[in-house]
Amino acid sequence: MPIDEIRTVCYVGAGTMGCYNSIAAAISGYSVVLYDVDDNTLEQVPQRHLEMAAFLVGGGYCSQEEIPAALERVKVTPDLVEATREADLVSESVFERLDVKRDIHRRLDEVCPAKTILTTNSSVLQVSDIEDVVARGDRFAALHSHLGSPLVDIVAGPRTDPAVIEILERYVKSTSGVPLVLKKEHPGYVLNAMLGPLLRAALALVVTGAASRENIDRAWMQERRAPMGPFGMMDLFGLDLILDTWRHRAGDSVQQTFKPAVLELLQPMVDAGEAGMKSGKGFYHYPEPAYKQPGFIDSDAHYPDVYRPLATALVASALTLAAQSVAEPEDIDRAWMVGTFLDTGPFAMLERTGRAPFLAALAEEVAAGRLSPEQAGAAETYLHDH
Repeated sequence: MPIDEIRTVCYVGAGTMGCYNSIAAAISGYSVVLYDVDDNTLEQVPQRHLEMAAFLVGGGYCSQEEIPAALERVKVTPDLVEATREADLVSESVFERLDVKRDIHRRLDEVCPAKTILTTNSSVLQVSDIEDVVARGDRFAALHSHLGSPLVDIVAGPRTDPAVIEILERYVKSTSGVPLVLKKEHPGYVLNAMLGPLLRAALALVVTGAASRENIDRAWMQERRAPMGPFGMMDLFGLDLILDTWRHRAGDSVQQTFKPAVLELLQPMVDAGEAGMKSGKGFYHYPEPAYKQPGFIDSDAHYPDVYRPLATALVASALTLAAQSVAEPEDIDRAWMVGTFLDTGPFAMLERTGRAPFLAALAEEVAAGRLSPEQAGAAETYLHDH
């Protein structure tokens, strides 16, 4: 049921995230308006909503009988003033460029009613990168969703009123989402800040010839009882997105070391149109990838030397988040489990492994050049203090 403070939600940007979040809100009883500058994009909204509704029904989010009424609650418009006239909440999902996001929030601040809460769904930029262009800094925050997952990150900016964060938390719960309120801003929030190092460790193992991508995925799937491994995940996210991340983000010294080899691996694939699941081919062929086939995992075969670097990268990133006071350990574990649909978070993994074996693996990863001394130091310091 809609909460009292929010009845109408405006989604700015009718791309994948705007369409996905808007149909979820409409199913939850909210009046929804989608705005986009491109008429062709708006014309595709009804079909995209039907496709996403089918996905949500299949996942048990709602029943098929709820869909017609939900679609009736959706309007689309290329007029920003009209789109925001009744908006209690605005969720922005425009192109990930700072100048574009700052410009749209400056305009939103000018045209929205005083009551409107402004939020950004940015996966890269932080609230403090944008919020100084709006007068209503007390009503501006990050509301970051993850496609296909109920996890939603909520992050306050320098001026955000705590009451607004509480409203957003209740709003997320009203859409059957799982809110995660971060204690401070952090690049990649929590889930992506852990996925990044895991995927980087997998790529490092491949480009150095330490393991094949199939054995890396086998090791991860076997140990974590996961439906796919790191290379299956990258196919899911899109290899063009993974390539863009490596090409444009500076990262630490380890990322800079492996960057040329990773670009050499990914660039030809993307140039050939092999972008992952969405193109039918990436590291695997779709719709029937090898990792879904019987026999891909041999219960008699084990890969401890392959799994250890992956698990170490994940746990080290989780410890770093806690050391930097981004979130509490239980929230970090919850973010990982909700976001990946796995049954164990990194802190629970550490508890099962034991500190001494983990610290030994940490030293091994630093020596192999797959983990920076700075991150290892942050993890060691946290363990020492806790």
